[in-house]
Amino acid sequence: MQRVNLSTVSEFVFVGLSDAPEIRLLLFVLFLLVYLATTASNIMLLVAISTDSHLHSPMYFFLGNLSLLDLLCPTITVPKMLGALLLEHKEISFSGCLFQHFSLIAVVGTEIFLLAVMAYDRYVAVCQPLRYPSIMSPKLCAHLAAGTWATGLLNSLLHTSLVFTLSFCGPNKIQQYYCDIPPVLALSCSSTRSRELVTLLVAGVLGGSACVVTVVSYNYILLEILARNSPGMWNKAFSTCGSHLTVVCLFYGTTICTYARPSFSYSPRWDRVVSMLYGMLTPLLNPIIYSLRNKEVKCALKRVVSQVRRAL
Repeated sequence: MQRVNLSTVSEFVFVGLSDAPEIRLLLFVLFLLVYLATTASNIMLLVAISTDSHLHSPMYFFLGNLSLLDLLCPTITVPKMLGALLLEHKEISFSGCLFQHFSLIAVVGTEIFLLAVMAYDRYVAVCQPLRYPSIMSPKLCAHLAAGTWATGLLNSLLHTSLVFTLSFCGPNKIQQYYCDIPPVLALSCSSTRSRELVTLLVAGVLGGSACVVTVVSYNYILLEILARNSPGMWNKAFSTCGSHLTVVCLFYGTTICTYARPSFSYSPRWDRVVSMLYGMLTPLLNPIIYSLRNKEVKCALKRVVSQVRRAL
């Protein structure tokens, strides 16, 4: 029987963001600052949620999982990119590329399912507030969180096996700053049409299901607001759902532009810009969005900052 993986490529090379030394240094400083800000903001949010008793509720439990994902996402890709910008070390081994690809797709998939779970949580909070503590029990929340992580890992395992069991025997320059599905598929010597169809089908079914849960949840929330016809209901619903809805729109917008299309429409320059939005700016903006729109989070973060100051 013929072996599935006929790869003769032992390493891949990332195409740099710029070959001009002065611009490369500027990009290094810029991306380093963004990465440090992203790391610090998400760590602070995680500490605030875990240490403040006022934030020990289902909503903030899921928000803590989201912050962990936003911490992992740039950590998977940005350090390698910073090394390429500063040291011009653009090579990555075949196994390293595989691991990076698996980790990134796992984080992206988990976040898609987690946002759907968070939408359901907001639906219960707005439409069934009296039953909210009994419905969103700690046991159910733990099962939902574990389910999102498990589904994200299994989804990533499938996509990674589809991509890295192809044969790579020619060019090895990845038109991206990390190992993503479209640029890696573009380097394969094998026919990728069937793999692309399976990838799009699986992504469509799983991602579409998560999107349906999110849309249906917010449709019920909207109908509940219209049915009550209370002046203060709009403000209450906005304060409850506004942050999550903003994060959902930001996440789905960048993810759809990156993954929900065939490889023949792949544009390296455009994809780098979109990847920057998803891989760096979205994880930075998410904790800011939740902090600015939530008084409890702002108070908790102030307490964390004051404790750090006293400790120093």
